Amino acid sequence: MKKETDVRAREATLYFLPIEARMPLKFGAEVVTHFTCARVRLRVADRKGREAEGWGETPLSVTWAWPGQLSYNERHEALQSFCVILARAWADYGESGHPIEVGHGFQSEVLPGILKSFNADRAAHERMPWLAALVCCSAFDIALHDAFGVLHGVDVYDTYHQATMNTDLSRYLTPADDADVSFAGKYPSDFLVDPRADRMPAWHLVGGVDPLDASELTGDPIDDGYPVVLTDWIQTDGLKCLKVKLRGTDAAWDYERLVKIGGIGVEQGVEWLCADFNCLVTDPSYVNEILDRLKADHPRVSDMILYVEQPFPYELEENRIDVHGVSARKPLLMDESAHNWRLVKLGRELGWSGVALKTCKTQTEALLTLCWAKAHGMSLMVQDLTNPMLAQIPHVLLAARAGTMMGVETNGMQYVPDASTAEARVHPEIYRRRGGCVDLSTIRGPGFGYRLGEIERRLPEPAARFE
Repeated sequence: MKKETDVRAREATLYFLPIEARMPLKFGAEVVTHFTCARVRLRVADRKGREAEGWGETPLSVTWAWPGQLSYNERHEALQSFCVILARAWADYGESGHPIEVGHGFQSEVLPGILKSFNADRAAHERMPWLAALVCCSAFDIALHDAFGVLHGVDVYDTYHQATMNTDLSRYLTPADDADVSFAGKYPSDFLVDPRADRMPAWHLVGGVDPLDASELTGDPIDDGYPVVLTDWIQTDGLKCLKVKLRGTDAAWDYERLVKIGGIGVEQGVEWLCADFNCLVTDPSYVNEILDRLKADHPRVSDMILYVEQPFPYELEENRIDVHGVSARKPLLMDESAHNWRLVKLGRELGWSGVALKTCKTQTEALLTLCWAKAHGMSLMVQDLTNPMLAQIPHVLLAARAGTMMGVETNGMQYVPDASTAEARVHPEIYRRRGGCVDLSTIRGPGFGYRLGEIERRLPEPAARFE
């Protein structure tokens, strides 16, 4: 039976905010110097005719969501065009319900057809992958969740329960055949941390081209008041957790990179490392040999590796690699492969031990995946997409509610710190790290607690508006 709290989308407004990076960031085989954030305002109405607006934002991370042969600009323009199409589709989507119900319906019933049509019109071009479509959709989905909380005057995380949801999780999730798990009578609130953590360890990203110390500096120095080399970042922010981007195609380089960063970490008091192989590994022995060599020759560094992230290709169904050998050595977390809980289910069968959640795959899918993974005893992390501005707030809130292995990855302050100046005046401690942590205590109020009325952000003219 439908509830009076149900909402439907009435109007969608889309903005594009260009961002310049202060230093290059390497994703896979590409280096990023600029990107665009899609910001969405979604107006919703409930069954009584009451209305509210919510906001969502996501970086359109071209190289992460769509690795391919087309130029960066061609893929970037395609993502923006797709966002405009989605703005109309969301405004026209007449289904009402709780945001999880509406978001799930849009992603399963509408988004696939839009992507298929979009790719058909691009017959002579490279096809946009599903992950890129999810990234574009996520800003609208996040805005829907925010609007629901705003309409009802509550933190959106206080709406993921039976009083406001029409159905339990069994409508959306199916347990693994070998697990004594049932989702009947269960809601997301049963799997969320409450109360949330307001202070969390922050993971610093060590990109593939980031200088580790003064000896690696080249070209004109960056003199903008922020650290540049890893040693300075550790000392300035009190870092305890480093995520190390690796090549996945050069075992000698990857090994030496881990050894050097691990050595710096030991000297500087760092406690944890993550090894991220960038989805380019095709044989588990590549990872196993590096981990075994580290354990034998550098046991301290080996012990610091908390988990390994997504060494293998995105397309899990097409690349069904048995990874039990890797996960027997270190927890192995899915990232780009984990588009939804069904792929996490397949990953578990193949030997993956956990999943890295991202709000850029939509708030709805992040929550459903979280519930499935926790019910099956899998480890969780929440990973960044270089989230600046509003995109940072749902990101850190998800980590605070998920119960992660260790804090949250957050690197917007490394690569695009000035992009968030307006938001940082209201929420200073989520856009910088102190004592190796971010502090969420300023995030409060309905929806995602943005406190938008206090943020002096001048927006560009809308790229699209549909009712």
